Amino acid sequence: MTTAAGNTHRISVIAGDGIGLEVMPAAIGCLDAVADAHGFAFDWIERDWGSDYFFRTGRMLPVDGLEQLATTDAVFLGAVGHPDLSDVETLWGLLIPIRRTFSQYINLRPVKTLPGVRPVLADPTPIDLMIVRENNEGEYSEVGGRVYRGLANEMAVQEAVFTRVGITRAARFAAELASTRRGKVTSATKSNGIIHSMPFWDEVVRETLAGYPEVELRSELIDALAASLVLHPWRYDVIVASNLFGDILSDLAGAATGSIGSLASANLNPEGQHPSMFEPVHGSAPDIAGTGVANPIGQIWSGALMLDALGRPAAAAHLVAAFESALADGVRTRDLGGTASTTELADAVTDRVVQLAPDYLETNEGAMRP
Repeated sequence: MTTAAGNTHRISVIAGDGIGLEVMPAAIGCLDAVADAHGFAFDWIERDWGSDYFFRTGRMLPVDGLEQLATTDAVFLGAVGHPDLSDVETLWGLLIPIRRTFSQYINLRPVKTLPGVRPVLADPTPIDLMIVRENNEGEYSEVGGRVYRGLANEMAVQEAVFTRVGITRAARFAAELASTRRGKVTSATKSNGIIHSMPFWDEVVRETLAGYPEVELRSELIDALAASLVLHPWRYDVIVASNLFGDILSDLAGAATGSIGSLASANLNPEGQHPSMFEPVHGSAPDIAGTGVANPIGQIWSGALMLDALGRPAAAAHLVAAFESALADGVRTRDLGGTASTTELADAVTDRVVQLAPDYLETNEGAMRP
């Protein structure tokens, strides 16, 4: 999805709260550098939405906020969360309305061993997998309620909602992604215990993958899959999972690489009919906000995912190579075992964008391999 100008991408920027206000400008500087190298530009449209906006107005975003976002090509999100505000408010007041209004039905999370970042596992075998999470339905539905509040028999009912359309498009996305990688899809299920929705998930995933004979499908129970990701995550290529299972597995697998702060994600509307949203996995980290030590790699990597979705695969690969080069050379923030500040790491990435430019401008081909 690009603007009418063709060579300029209009991006809504929601830096949000806490360290989001620090990693966002760091990432924007890196993205501007790679865009300049590849001959295009960004028009950054800053939105001061988030917890502070809520404290001023009682809302996480304006009444017409979604309409404002719809006029841009993508949403670049920092981090949202405040100690004095419920996570329910920040999630259902900002993130979920964006994801569902714009049919961002795929949450894509790359999980990869990064240079110089010590994984938590004793086995040094590199990890390189992708988690495809169904992002609009499943266990995170709005169907349900509470009755008899405050009484001894108080009760809560929460319904999971699975549709054939929702499962099919997640499975199809996973299969097409796997066909560009190692050709293996693992489907997370719990059909031995959840007797309606999970057998339905299994059936639809299996029917969908039948249309991709070059892709191998394996179905694994969620508890065994979680254990396997702890023991040997390098065995996996693409994992497709429901909203809840995908949420849990992506954090678990990402933590195995050694740094939550470096993890990226994309909330995709694959058809490009609506803007997609790109955000790091980490939270607002109020304990270190304002100290200048936050790790910007998750935000930068999310920017690379955004470049790929905007049809700039060479620029995306260029940016990934730049931050991997900086990390390999020992420029790392405190959470990665280094001493660099947020700005110093971002500056190192920008420097390497310039240094590596000849390699990526000569070929100008190939999609990003997160």
